[in-house]
Formats: sequence, C-alpha cells, structure tokens
Amino acid sequence: MNDFTRWIDLDGAVNVRDLGGLATVDGGTTRFGRVYRSDNLQGLTERDVERLVAELKLRHVIDLRSGPEVSLEGPGPLTRVPEVSIHHLTLFAEGGKHTDVDADTIDADRVLPWQQRAEEDLAELRVTGFYYAYLRDRPDSVVAALRAMAHDDGAAIVHCAAGKDRTGVVCALALEVAGATREAIVADYVATGERIEGILARLRASSTYRDDLDTRSADEHRPRHEYIEQFLRVLDDRFGGPLEWLAAQGWTEADSRALKSRLRD
Repeated sequence: MNDFTRWIDLDGAVNVRDLGGLATVDGGTTRFGRVYRSDNLQGLTERDVERLVAELKLRHVIDLRSGPEVSLEGPGPLTRVPEVSIHHLTLFAEGGKHTDVDADTIDADRVLPWQQRAEEDLAELRVTGFYYAYLRDRPDSVVAALRAMAHDDGAAIVHCAAGKDRTGVVCALALEVAGATREAIVADYVATGERIEGILARLRASSTYRDDLDTRSADEHRPRHEYIEQFLRVLDDRFGGPLEWLAAQGWTEADSRALKSRLRD
C-alpha cells in the first residue's frame, strides 16, 4: 500500500483518498480510480470540481450526512453538476446536536442523546460500539451506499462530515466485499489520522459542526485501530462476518460480484 499515491489533494477538502492500492487476501490489490472517500465536500472549489468530474470521472456522490446536516449546509458544489448523481443515505445515528463529529468517544449516551432508548438497548450499544448502531438503525442506507459504489458508469466518492466514522464503516464493508485483508482495512481507517488537524479546522469553521466539537486535542479525535477492529469482531461474532450480515439485509451474490468488479484489479 502506498499512501502517497492514494491521497488526493484538493483545495476544498482535506481527507480525500482512493480506495485503490490496498492488499487483498489472494495477494492482489484493490483498483485505483473507482471509489474514493472524503470529508465534507461543501467547500470544493471550481478547480476541485473540474478535477473530480473531468479528470477522475466522478459520477456518484454517496452522502452519509444526516438530514439536518444537509439542510444546514445547503446544496454543495457537486449538486450543480448534471453528470453527477447524489445519493443521500443518512446513517441516522449522529452524535451531538446535528452530527457525529465527536463520535470517537464510543459512548452511546453521547451518540444518541435525544432518543429515548430502553436500558437494554443502551447496554448493547455500550458493548458493541456505536458503529454497530449505524448498521442496526439504517441497514437500508448501508446496503444502498454499497450498491451505489458498484455502478459502472464512472467513479464514486463516499463522504460524511469528517470522512472518519460513517465513511469509515461503509468503506470497511466495501473493502471486505472486495476481499481486502483486515490489516489493509484497518490501515485505511486509521489513515484519516494523518489529516485530523485539517479536518477539525474545517469542521470548526462551519456553524453546523462547531458546537458539536469540544476542547479535546486533535489526538483525542484521531481514529484508532481498536475501534474498527472491535466493530469487525462484532460482525464476526454475531453474524459470521460482514458478508453474512450484508446477506441478511438483502445483499446478493450479484451485488458482491458488481462491487468486486469495481474494486479489484
């Protein structure tokens, strides 16, 4: 894996990278130029849009932000590009008032502060981590996001606010379908930490996200390998693995073949 070739530097987003170049269990690598992941795309410049659409052939945006986030931020630059399809697929379990920018606390009481949950539900969330709550609350969005990645008419980009938690979960599942090694999946997840200062600076510049960020240091927001490892272990232990969980939600062998054909060399 070569992170120097995976990062895509844009003026209006700081956590953009290619899901290509990651090791697979059969000794291969995932394919470059098909699926990208990112933080919020609201600040893209005209030059950024030109690069994404004309050079990188972007055709699908998978937006995992909540309804309130999208409403408060307003239409982003890519919504005005006719050849780009926007797939708004909220994962719903956002933290703070509108967002999940403080989600790395893995504290169900903070992730879902306004929802009335039975004590047994809260106990389950504390054990499994809030990442599992995304799957439990919105499996339809998770499956739809993966299917949107599999479209073969151009590249896709998946994003949320930071490109860290919601995006991290969906990308981990996509890479699992593609046959990436667990080590590669974890490495991709923690790579966001390399850009965490820039990510937080962007979020704090937006009134949508500013109030949901506390005074913790950037290091305390950094994604850690144990978070995504625990999430994957939950799926292994409860369902026999991510693919088995997806199958229980209606994901088919044809879906897997389509996504593999997009992400495999």
